[in-house]
Amino acid sequence: MRIVAHIPHPQCKITVFAWNGKYIVKIETDTLEQTYKVSESDVAGEEALKKLLDDAFLEGVMKRFAEMDSALSEALGPF
Repeated sequence: MRIVAHIPHPQCKITVFAWNGKYIVKIETDTLEQTYKVSESDVAGEEALKKLLDDAFLEGVMKRFAEMDSALSEALGPF
């Protein structure tokens, strides 16, 4: 697996990897991460993949992070 790109974002770390015919997009906060696998045949190269990660997509990612954080906090409540 090789790192293809680091994409700057003010709230999370975004790393794009290439591996086995797929791009793997890893988006991380301090305590959570989301990973998306995109076939290299579904996008026309690395620049097209970066365009896929537009504001609307990343807004959804941030909403899911909030939901994930809430679910984890709720699950950890009894402990």
